[in-house]
Amino acid sequence: MEIDPLPNGSGSNAATGPETAATTTAITVTSNTAPSSKLSHLTESLKLEHQFLRVPFEHFKKTIRTNHRTVEKEVSAVISSVTDVADSDEISKDDAILSLTSLVSRLQGIKRKLEEGSHAENLQAHRCRARLDHLDSADAENLSEWNNVRLKRVLVDYMSRMSYYDSAMKLAESSNIQELVDIDVFQEAKKVIDGLRNQEVGPALAWCADNKSRLKKSKSKFEFQLRLQEFVELVRAENYMRAISYARRYLSPWGATHLKEFQRVMATLAVRSHTECAKYKILLRR
Repeated sequence: MEIDPLPNGSGSNAATGPETAATTTAITVTSNTAPSSKLSHLTESLKLEHQFLRVPFEHFKKTIRTNHRTVEKEVSAVISSVTDVADSDEISKDDAILSLTSLVSRLQGIKRKLEEGSHAENLQAHRCRARLDHLDSADAENLSEWNNVRLKRVLVDYMSRMSYYDSAMKLAESSNIQELVDIDVFQEAKKVIDGLRNQEVGPALAWCADNKSRLKKSKSKFEFQLRLQEFVELVRAENYMRAISYARRYLSPWGATHLKEFQRVMATLAVRSHTECAKYKILLRR
């Protein structure tokens, strides 16, 4: 008598039909998907926190660089003045006293700038520390509250980007999250935008000077466009000699990289502000 071989397993476990296989597959997929979903959520959260951390750290580095350049320039000037006085064989007593008095005043100015720079650095460092402490405070017990704070930070950031500065400020103050948001950065941008709307490029050019290295790194032509606009304003006012001097000083350095635009705007000197040529009329119209 032949006995049929039994499938792997015994008793009730031996019956493994399509339903059982499907269930097993679903459980496996679910178990693999859950960690993947959590990992994706964590990645997005870190990206968001990175944005909140990047701004104060960049401002901190910028403040340090600015202070370093300022002090280095002032100290070099003082050393140069001291060297000139020391090397002078024919300087009178009164001139020496006058030079030393001037140096003392300059050193006092350096001291004041150092104090102001130190205060600015401490302020930026405090903001960076506040953000790191907030990030470190997240744990399982207060995660709901922590996420609520992050939601408010996102709302403040959104309102600031949409120019709702008063609403953003009120939300930040009522939630006590002023150190965790960057309303001041958007307010600085607002000054530039308002200036451009009023046909004033001064604030924008000042911003370009403060961010020159970053603009150069990104190959931005924003400053060039501002300079073009100032040149056009001089031509429109028929102040041609000043426009030529302005072009030599501020536009000629851009000629190598923006030659066509440079040539086009320089042609406005020949066609003048009352031209009917459509190519140049669009440049000179208000």
